[in-house]
Amino acid sequence: MKKQSHTSKKSKNEDKESMVLSKIAQMPDKYQKMGEKLHNIIMNSSPTLTPRLWYGMPAYALNGKVICFFRGDENERYMTLGFNESAALDEGNLWPTSYALLELTPFEEEKISILIKKAVRGIGSQ
Repeated sequence: MKKQSHTSKKSKNEDKESMVLSKIAQMPDKYQKMGEKLHNIIMNSSPTLTPRLWYGMPAYALNGKVICFFRGDENERYMTLGFNESAALDEGNLWPTSYALLELTPFEEEKISILIKKAVRGIGSQ
């Protein structure tokens, strides 16, 4: 019985990831490669996150709560990487909750990885 439950959960998560990858594939050419990179950075930074669609955007959740998301539409001049309240990236009285992305160089990739790890680690301390 447990094995079926685990298999069912894995299958459900794979379906959600397929939907996220499909959404990324539908992004305009200028954002598609960045979306694929972002997906890989997020999943490699915290394999405990579950990909899903959230308001039509690729998003990543922990224990059912969306931690981060990104979007890139044709009429936008940059992609946006955003973090929800549950990400717990608090720094004093003022901190960013979203970032504009024009390009993903190794510098941005490393910074995003650090933010994802911090966001997930912060949930454990709440």
